[in-house]
Amino acid sequence: MSPQPPQCPECTMTEIISHAKVWECATCGHEWEKTAAELGEGAPAEDGPRVVKDANGAVLADGDTVVLIKDLKLRGGAGTLKGGTKAKNIRLVDGDHEIDCKIDGAQIGLKACYVKKA
Repeated sequence: MSPQPPQCPECTMTEIISHAKVWECATCGHEWEKTAAELGEGAPAEDGPRVVKDANGAVLADGDTVVLIKDLKLRGGAGTLKGGTKAKNIRLVDGDHEIDCKIDGAQIGLKACYVKKA
């Protein structure tokens, strides 16, 4: 059963039109935002630790060895990491660069979509 639409806060009529993110009163035309509960959004369910997957869908863990699947340019004009370069003993971190590792003695952050598990 779907929940009943609310009454209009302006005219208290019950003829309400549901849009993606707002309610609209069919009688007076007043629009108001839906609440998070009405949108079906809630607090994200944190079941456990974050799962990071490589380009092939394999789950990565701290201490794994990964291989770059393509050439990556380094910021600041410091050069290029060649595809096929190995990074041993990776560490998973929060952020958009999920992998923290050392390659050729330099500390580097990598995105998981550019590596595969070795």
